[in-house]
Amino acid sequence: MRIRATVAAVTGALALSAFAVPAAQAAEPKVPADIAAASEVVHAGSGRSALAAAAEGTPYALNATFSSVKVNNGKNISAGTTNLVKVPVSFKLTHGADVDIHAADFFAGIELYRGASFEESVFYFDSNDASCTDSSATVANCKATVEIDPFALLNEDAGSWKAAGFAVAFNGEDPENPNLDKVGVAVTDPTNSFKLQRFSKLTVNASPEPVKKGKTITVTGKLSRANWDDNKYHGYTNQSVKLQFRKKNSNTYTTVKTIKSNSTGELKTTVKASADGYFRYSFAGTTTTPAVNAAGDFVDVK
Repeated sequence: MRIRATVAAVTGALALSAFAVPAAQAAEPKVPADIAAASEVVHAGSGRSALAAAAEGTPYALNATFSSVKVNNGKNISAGTTNLVKVPVSFKLTHGADVDIHAADFFAGIELYRGASFEESVFYFDSNDASCTDSSATVANCKATVEIDPFALLNEDAGSWKAAGFAVAFNGEDPENPNLDKVGVAVTDPTNSFKLQRFSKLTVNASPEPVKKGKTITVTGKLSRANWDDNKYHGYTNQSVKLQFRKKNSNTYTTVKTIKSNSTGELKTTVKASADGYFRYSFAGTTTTPAVNAAGDFVDVK
């Protein structure tokens, strides 16, 4: 069960009084207000929406499919501890000639989810209602944005995620209380896979500066990553990190040695001073944490 020690903010949902909400509660999936009703309908079949129990009927299969879906321009997504992450998504929507994708009550979007499938997702974020431009009478190119709030995440969410496309045509039905028999639903799942990762930081300090040639240089630093359980940064322990060096007039770093971070994420090693240049630490990343390079620290060798 997902538990967040602070109250989760749910877009489009009624905000409860701080006095009426328990200190810990299950975090809710994140759904923008403009697509909330459509999201309720597409999840009604899995029994996970309030609409599943209240509405009558079963949606029919809408003649619409998603293709050429891009999430974050094909890159993994990383989230820190506070800043909202805005993820661009785009797709091609192919639909029947009888489907009016520009109707006021037609909605299309992308869902990013963790789980085996769209219907069995553990947690998800939905995009806003996509903006679509026709390329023909039955094909449109669409864009939207998924907003990922770190306060809604837990450390268990880091790792493999998927994307799915969904579209809903209400066809004049009341979105809050529709007869589902008259509502069309299309889901393309999965469309993509990617990693949602805990943002990482890496520092370096080489000293003394300046230093005589042949003398010892001590290089320290720290590898840390976002902790979504308490929204702070903590040291990333027992990780292999490369110490790299580039000469003053070079653009290329070469690896000097590989060391491991200690129990608090700290890094420390020594090298002999040989030439003016920059030292940095480099971390290759893991499934849950992105790669990161420290900014080079210049050492003047006399």
